[in-house]
Amino acid sequence: MKKLLIHSLFTLIATTALAQQGYNIQLTLKPYKNQQVYLGYYYGKLKAISDSVTLDANSNGIFKGNTKLPGGIYFIVSPSKQILFELLLDKEQQFAIEADSANLPASVVFKGSKDNTLFQNYTRFANTTGQAIGAANAAVANPSTKKEAEAQLKKLGESMQHYRDSIVEKQPESLLAALLQAMKEPTIPPAAKHPGGKYDSNFAYRYFKDHYWDGVEFNDDRLVRTPFFESKLEKYFNNLVPPQPDSIWNEVDYMLLYSRSGKEMYKFLMVHFVQQYVNPKYMGQDAVFVKIFEKYISTGEAEFFTKEYKDFITKRAYSLMANQIGQQGANMKLVDTAGKAANLYDVKAEMIVLCFWDPTCSHCKEVVPKVDSIFQAKWKAQGVKVYGVMVDGGKENWTKYIRDNNLKDWLHVYQLPAQLEAEQKAGQANYRQLYDVYQTPMLYLLDKDKRIIAKKLDYLQLNEIIDLKLKK
Repeated sequence: MKKLLIHSLFTLIATTALAQQGYNIQLTLKPYKNQQVYLGYYYGKLKAISDSVTLDANSNGIFKGNTKLPGGIYFIVSPSKQILFELLLDKEQQFAIEADSANLPASVVFKGSKDNTLFQNYTRFANTTGQAIGAANAAVANPSTKKEAEAQLKKLGESMQHYRDSIVEKQPESLLAALLQAMKEPTIPPAAKHPGGKYDSNFAYRYFKDHYWDGVEFNDDRLVRTPFFESKLEKYFNNLVPPQPDSIWNEVDYMLLYSRSGKEMYKFLMVHFVQQYVNPKYMGQDAVFVKIFEKYISTGEAEFFTKEYKDFITKRAYSLMANQIGQQGANMKLVDTAGKAANLYDVKAEMIVLCFWDPTCSHCKEVVPKVDSIFQAKWKAQGVKVYGVMVDGGKENWTKYIRDNNLKDWLHVYQLPAQLEAEQKAGQANYRQLYDVYQTPMLYLLDKDKRIIAKKLDYLQLNEIIDLKLKK
């Protein structure tokens, strides 16, 4: 009898321990019956489903699993895939929720979750304060109530900040405190505290930038599963970091090194930065992607990438390494329309526009005549030559398009099939790889020494750069 009691106790302890390792969220969500509802989460700007359950005839169901869910902000989703309300998941993952979809968020009640009780109280206070701020903003537009409304706005703002600060002070270990700290933006000191006692825009910028991440730990994986972190990240790089590749790289490298002890954050930042700079918004920033590849991906510190994605990234990296701004572009040993050698390095010109195009490409048919027009009207007289490379489309289509559109004075070239085959057999890089020609048309600008001045811009942007270079 005693052995049986001990065995039963051991089983109970083991079962309880297993339950505590996983998650068990009991949900009562009226009026839904015999319908599927979902537990969703944020992943940066994305939303995804983590679990689902079919509610019974009493509107009850349980989200459960043997492994704890990553911490962050989650949400309950209706059968029609509408987000009903949010909740927090961190250490506490054994609790109950009761709610009525006809009266949200007022009807939501959490049982057994201090994190969510705290979150709910904060949300209610924020909603009430937000409504008051909205009313005060409307009153500011009326001259007769403007002064009083502005005072009210200041008071409400201070009240909101005091509430947040009190949570951070009294519940410093809570997820909500971490989220509030991470969302907080620095307050620039008043002008009297700037150097010289008057407002200094440079000081304000430096102060804001230097304190922008004060409340963020880059190894805190919970921040990945929030709707605000990615936006905060983008704001920093778009508004505060100089757009030069070296400046961006210093920030990226710091964040990646810091986040390596946080598995999810490191993975999130790595993917974000790769996607941001493999095909960047601004010319030359692909140098950041190359540095990420060299320091992290090629050294085995991004093993979470699938083989297919890593192969793609590797090919892109090696292509981009060969055509960075300021480097000498690779020679292209191609032939002209008559089959005679017309190598790039044999071209003598103050500047050379490389135009990679396809006579059957609809976009090329739109752009190439415009390139020729500005070349004939302006570039030719400035000592600029156009080295037009037929990437695809067939020789017959190519020569016909040149004749039909009177593309004279270009250096029209293409690669003989036999040369391409020889390169492939020898394992040599093709010009498509060396110039990262993954679409057409694509334009480059080289100087007289064949160094890359600009790449992947449109013809009007190239024209501006040509003008600037010639003025210098």
